[in-house]
Amino acid sequence: MRLRTTVLAAVTAVAATLTISLPAQALPTVTLSAGHVDVIDPAYTAGTLKIEVKDSTTATPVHRDPADVVLQVLPGAKTTVPSNSAYSFLGTPGSTVWVLPQTQNANLLWPGWNTERLSSSTFTTTQTTLLSVSGGQFAIYTTNAFGTPTVLFNSGDGVPDTRTVGVGTHAHANWAFKSAGTYTVTFQVTGTLAGGGTVTSAPASFTFEVQP
Repeated sequence: MRLRTTVLAAVTAVAATLTISLPAQALPTVTLSAGHVDVIDPAYTAGTLKIEVKDSTTATPVHRDPADVVLQVLPGAKTTVPSNSAYSFLGTPGSTVWVLPQTQNANLLWPGWNTERLSSSTFTTTQTTLLSVSGGQFAIYTTNAFGTPTVLFNSGDGVPDTRTVGVGTHAHANWAFKSAGTYTVTFQVTGTLAGGGTVTSAPASFTFEVQP
């Protein structure tokens, strides 16, 4: 009995040592190329504001860390810059641009943003800031029923760009990329507290792969 107890204790100790020495497992990177995704979906927990990605490409939405997501812009998003001078922020008329559209196309990613997880009793409003872009020129803009664009963010004329977003908002726009390649787009969200003051998230960087 004494020998059995000693052996069991030794095995338990070895198992504990092996468990402790195993490296932490990183979450797998998920590539999203079609379907609904809210790229910027802030949450507020224990005094901390954090940006997450709401992946609604499957029946059950999943909130993900931006670092674990690759957002693909498929070749079907490729189009040309309209001749209308109002679109000059995208480049010269007739030049190539990749656009994930404001209206859903089932064959492409449909990116948006929301502040639906933020409580109006905690926040009066929020501000979303485009801090930096690498990889090429990037813009987000809306179009009205007449096709007139309103630019929300545009790295082509310098960043940071900041927009006010009301609490409880869920919106979509056109996400435009000037060239093929890999982009790193960094956003930050600041919330104005109902009781006074503000709270700001850490910068969140998003990877977009624009396919030729």
